[in-house]
Amino acid sequence: MSAPRLVYLVTEDWYFISHRMPMARAAKAAGYEVHVVTRVDRHGAAIEAEGFILHPTDLRRGSIRPHHLLAAVAAVRARYRDIRPALAHHVALQSVVVGSLAAIGLSIPAVNALTGLGAMFTAQHGVARSLTAWLLLKLLPLLLTGNRSLVLVQNPDDRDAVERLGVKAGRVAMVPGSGVDVDWLQPSPEPAGPVTVAYVGRMLDDKGVRTLIEAHRKLRASGQAPRLLLAGQPDPSNPASIPAAEVEGWAREPGVEWLGHVSDIRTVWKRAHIGVLASRREGLPLSLLEAAACGRALIATDTPGCREVARHGVNALTFPVDDADALAAAIQRLAGDPGLRAAFAAESRRLAVEVFAAERIGRDIVELYQTVSRLPELG
Repeated sequence: MSAPRLVYLVTEDWYFISHRMPMARAAKAAGYEVHVVTRVDRHGAAIEAEGFILHPTDLRRGSIRPHHLLAAVAAVRARYRDIRPALAHHVALQSVVVGSLAAIGLSIPAVNALTGLGAMFTAQHGVARSLTAWLLLKLLPLLLTGNRSLVLVQNPDDRDAVERLGVKAGRVAMVPGSGVDVDWLQPSPEPAGPVTVAYVGRMLDDKGVRTLIEAHRKLRASGQAPRLLLAGQPDPSNPASIPAAEVEGWAREPGVEWLGHVSDIRTVWKRAHIGVLASRREGLPLSLLEAAACGRALIATDTPGCREVARHGVNALTFPVDDADALAAAIQRLAGDPGLRAAFAAESRRLAVEVFAAERIGRDIVELYQTVSRLPELG
């Protein structure tokens, strides 16, 4: 008997590599033939090196034009007809919409993964807010309630939001992220020298990077600013992307260093004492998971997704969204208390190993795939 074919529909190859590789490896180890439908930029060879079958497809991430949506649906439908998957895993909002439309009439069981519900809840104004609200209220509930589909979320807040859309509780599953490699990411001693805070992620306003810069300026004005590392790049396809010129300007400020893209994230955490994320909303933030696996104390917003990893008083200090004063106070407190950092660091590592390890998450996701395959029996 041939292996069942599992297809991941992801808008960008880098996102598959950074956020879905552990799941795909677990599925392959469980006997699935793994296919990846995505826009290929720089990571096609790395995907194929894993033994996955790659199908380059331009999904026009970030485009809201109807003809782009229709073109993407037609392209993915052609892929699905060719691959004939036993199961599809649609990753994030755009892929959920495109993949669900493409699969109409093809009888393909699907996992619709809503990774933080994105701009639906973080868009502050204008076109993005109106369009995402329309998708949320009109189109998305229809796509999520198909008989052979199941919604996958990463935190309890998103589970509740999906159920409020009308999706039955029995058709919503929660798996916390796609796991972190706790063997590759190992704890290391705090570096010598001045206390250093690091942010890892895309340079997006929704990630709270401007709030972090504001907090650093406040600390610098009082003469108490630690060093700040920014690791990541702008994302022009995202409407919340911060212009490169603005980030370059930050890097010219005292105590701020912009590293750009970093291939080996361990090098960042070996230089940092504290991991920070000031995001407005997350599914389950990989940057905090990686910092935790490397044994770092955390500072993060008390917001969906972040609070699952950064647990106030356990391994982290948390603060309200967009509150630069509260963030500055948290940085000042943790920077000045090495004993508290050590206690938080130990708890971070424990959580990474016991709750978020890739091996454990991989088992959960394979069980989920098996459940989705049996959905016709559930009626």
